[in-house]
Amino acid sequence: RGKDLFLGYNERDRAQKKKLQDNLKEIFKKIYEGLTTTNGKKSAKDHYQDDGTGNYYKLREDWWALNREDVWKALTCSADGSEEYFKKPSSHEYSFSNGQCGHRDENVPTYLDYVPQYLR
Repeated sequence: RGKDLFLGYNERDRAQKKKLQDNLKEIFKKIYEGLTTTNGKKSAKDHYQDDGTGNYYKLREDWWALNREDVWKALTCSADGSEEYFKKPSSHEYSFSNGQCGHRDENVPTYLDYVPQYLR
């Protein structure tokens, strides 16, 4: 819940994973602190309370639900026209299934959110 699978195959990968997770903890801690001090809403503080790990998983999930479309646009709109993304089973090629910036379908392909990363 709230994080992608990245196992790391060697010591360098594991160190990168730890660095990434530490950065995410710090980012979401700052977001959490901003929610509680800027808005002064105790309900937000209670709702997103740290689970003791410093990961703020509830906050991460809600952040992703709110920002997934903007993240998708940032990934696809800034990509070069020759960039490819999705695997086509018949040809084993990767390409954007709904065009650059997602204009063809006008929806973010959220069906991948719940597919384990190693299966994507």
